[in-house]
Amino acid sequence: MGQPVVHFEIIGSDPGKLRGYYGDLFGWEFHTGDAATEKVSAPGEYGFVQGGEVVEATGTTGIPGGVGGGPGYQQRVLFYVGVDSVEEALAKAESLGGKRVMGPEPAEGGAFTVGHFLDPEGNLIGVAGPPA
Repeated sequence: MGQPVVHFEIIGSDPGKLRGYYGDLFGWEFHTGDAATEKVSAPGEYGFVQGGEVVEATGTTGIPGGVGGGPGYQQRVLFYVGVDSVEEALAKAESLGGKRVMGPEPAEGGAFTVGHFLDPEGNLIGVAGPPA
């Protein structure tokens, strides 16, 4: 395997709202502070997410990341979150103001299932879980 993913970022114009959304959706807890540079996020608006927990559904270890930004910061994101049920995660994402884009779709060979949704600011997010 090549170099693994070690961090993710979700950047948008309203980082507090995004942290609330992802906290509700995935149960993430944030430690808010400063990003490495103001080019990434407004001071005091970067919420760190701890990694290292094993996701039972996929047997993988979660990676650390951050949610930040502020007015004038361009939206960007791309990552997959391990979930117990892709359908339930997509339905919950929709109930919280997101929009389903794809899925659930079984992966080639049926080893797992994936889906995509847009969060309230239009960021594309992936979810992956066991076969449906």
